[in-house]
This record gives sequence, C-alpha cells and structure tokens, in this order.
Amino acid sequence: MIQADKFMEEKGVRPTAMRLLVFRFLAESKAAKTLSDIENTFAKADRTTLYRTLKTFEDKAIVHQIDDGTGMTKYALCEEGCNCELEQDLHLHFHCNNCKETVCLTEHKIPYINLPDGYVAEDANLVLKGICDKCSGQ
Repeated sequence: MIQADKFMEEKGVRPTAMRLLVFRFLAESKAAKTLSDIENTFAKADRTTLYRTLKTFEDKAIVHQIDDGTGMTKYALCEEGCNCELEQDLHLHFHCNNCKETVCLTEHKIPYINLPDGYVAEDANLVLKGICDKCSGQ
C-alpha cells in the first residue's frame, strides 16, 4: 500500500490527520465513495472539512470524481503517476446495477480521441453498467 504521508507530500499536500484518514479509507475501499459514505465513516468529522479534503485531493490529482449516473458524485484514488490528464490518464469505470458500487477499471484505458478542429475536451467519463463479479458469482 502507498505510504499516504509521502504520497501527499509528493503531490504538494500537507498530510493532516483528517487527510490521512480519508486517504487511507479511500485506499482500502475497492469501490468509489460518495461524500456521504465518507461522512458516515467519520461521523464526528465536519462535513465542510471532509468536502475541502476531497476538493484538495482532486485539485492535486490524488482523487478523481466519477459521475456514474446515480446523481451522487463519487471519488476514488488516482493511481500512482496519474495527473488526471485527458490524453493519458483516463480509464473505464464500472457501476453494478445490483449492489450499486462503482469501481475503477484502471487497467482499461480510454484511448485518446482526436476531436474536430475547434472542439476542446475538458472532461471525459466512461461508465459501463451491468453486474459486477461479486454479484455475478464470478
């Protein structure tokens, strides 16, 4: 497992106690988590502090947002070396229609798409939906 404090320092983020807790929680989670999931885990933490932690992590390419169509933004740790760049760091996500978990499929990269002149991509998100390996018994 990644050493959280060193990883954060390399990304220019001061490793406070709350940031370390949130980082470790996300690192130990196989599925992406919502702000509410994180709030429920750290019930005594202030919602604003948790939101700011996620926003800082996102700004420094420690986590990325996932819009899986559920209406709830989810967050997952970026893999080492990720800078959340459209040209090289995008990967598939999978949302299970049964257990409602969303996971990163980081080994499956989204190829770079050459857009017509005048078009500028600012974000991309590819979510496959179906039944995950846990729910399908595979």
